[in-house]
Amino acid sequence: MPRQSTPLQRAADAIGDKWALLVVAALLGGPGRFKDLQAMVPGIATNVLTKRLRHLEQFGLVVSRPYTHRPPRMEYVLTERGRELAGALRLLTAWGSSTPKDHPQHQACGTAMEPRWHCPTCDRIVDEGESELTYL
Repeated sequence: MPRQSTPLQRAADAIGDKWALLVVAALLGGPGRFKDLQAMVPGIATNVLTKRLRHLEQFGLVVSRPYTHRPPRMEYVLTERGRELAGALRLLTAWGSSTPKDHPQHQACGTAMEPRWHCPTCDRIVDEGESELTYL
């Protein structure tokens, strides 16, 4: 009997790979055309970008819309579900940072921010030992 997929497995299926994450990150700034995305995601091959955009569309994270009809040209926009990945990307960026200066900065004071879990009911920061989450 196959196991039911977990939220982490479903997220990994939707994201796919590093290129998809980088495309989503590029689109967080707003709509992007194919050539714009190639420039914003250094090293991505044309065929890989095409496949990742189709994959992200299939999972409802990106939509394409025409900006010209002759010749047909598309721009790509994150859906609400795609924009929800911003928090996960911040966490991955912080995790991958070699120094605190690479973390997102608090605009008011310039301090590197740190990710934390927050319970809105208790209105407090929750430590790892206090939460339950099944990853696999």
